[in-house]
Amino acid sequence: MKEFQDLGAFASHLAMRAGRAVATFHAASEAVGQLVEKAAKDEMGTYQAAAGPFPAWAELAESTKEDRERQGYTPNDPLLRSGELRDSVSHEASTLEVVIGTPREEMIYLEFGTSKMPARPVFGPAVFNNREKIGAIIGFAAVTAVFNPGSGIMPVHAALGYNMRVGFNP
Repeated sequence: MKEFQDLGAFASHLAMRAGRAVATFHAASEAVGQLVEKAAKDEMGTYQAAAGPFPAWAELAESTKEDRERQGYTPNDPLLRSGELRDSVSHEASTLEVVIGTPREEMIYLEFGTSKMPARPVFGPAVFNNREKIGAIIGFAAVTAVFNPGSGIMPVHAALGYNMRVGFNP
């Protein structure tokens, strides 16, 4: 157990740990953002199977396929024409949250569908399909923040799954 010479030393120690916790959770948010952003981008252009509560993507209508071909695009790559929509997907991470999306307004209609067009969800399945990795990233960040294993030794048994850095280095 660590001993402190006085209350000032103890307060300094706590401040240092709090700063490390903030940095650790920001790194975890960034890692989750990168993971989900990539997964969302990778879904565009290929029919997606159902994922949890999110439906499988319906086949493009023949009229849509014909319109795509008239405009010089491949006929059957859903949500992928020029790549502009895919390339507009990004994320912003802060200490305790990450926002993943696109400024393109049509994405809301694509994600949830309309009365004339079936839903082709991208962001929901990207999170759902990566929920175990997201949990491992957040779990590792929490364990790191609480136990502060600066020595590189994790004080939690490896069987719990929080001994992996899972794509980020706090």
